[in-house]
Amino acid sequence: MAEQQAESRRVVVETPTTRREVVQTEATRYPERNGISGGALAAIVVGVIALAAIIILFALNRQDTTNDNLAAQTQPTTIVQQPAQQPPIVVQQQPATQPAPVIINGQTAPASGGTTTTTSSGPDDATIQAAIDKKLTDDPIFKSLGIIASVVNGKATLTGTVKTESLKSQIERAVRNVKGVKEIDNQITVG
Repeated sequence: MAEQQAESRRVVVETPTTRREVVQTEATRYPERNGISGGALAAIVVGVIALAAIIILFALNRQDTTNDNLAAQTQPTTIVQQPAQQPPIVVQQQPATQPAPVIINGQTAPASGGTTTTTSSGPDDATIQAAIDKKLTDDPIFKSLGIIASVVNGKATLTGTVKTESLKSQIERAVRNVKGVKEIDNQITVG
């Protein structure tokens, strides 16, 4: 049943000749409240959302447990990760054309015929290789590129991938300035 509230007011009306009193009555009707209040509705909505979240978490946890059981049943596989776009280092050694010198009491034995020949044309390949590696790793730009250099008989072979042609020629110039490098085979690709 609807609630009704009555309100009455007395108003005095004055005119130049008369004065009179008027009574006004006003009735206000409020509708019946037989629904759910806003607070109760909000509590229900929050409860439903919490229940949905719990159900979803339960389902995801159950799925993870199933995946763990399957992983435990399968045999482990080994994954070998290799660096991207870096060809393997191939070092080819040339057969020696002269026999190795014989050292007697700290001195080199004479070669055939009693005369000694010295073929010291500069640092050996290992020293050149170390110097090139140092030059490439000391420079922060070259270090991040993963360029590989190999040295055989003073010939430096460069492999790897760079983004620009100018970077490729910068690396070649840097390696050419290393003492002992006689020739450069620049196999760096631009990609």
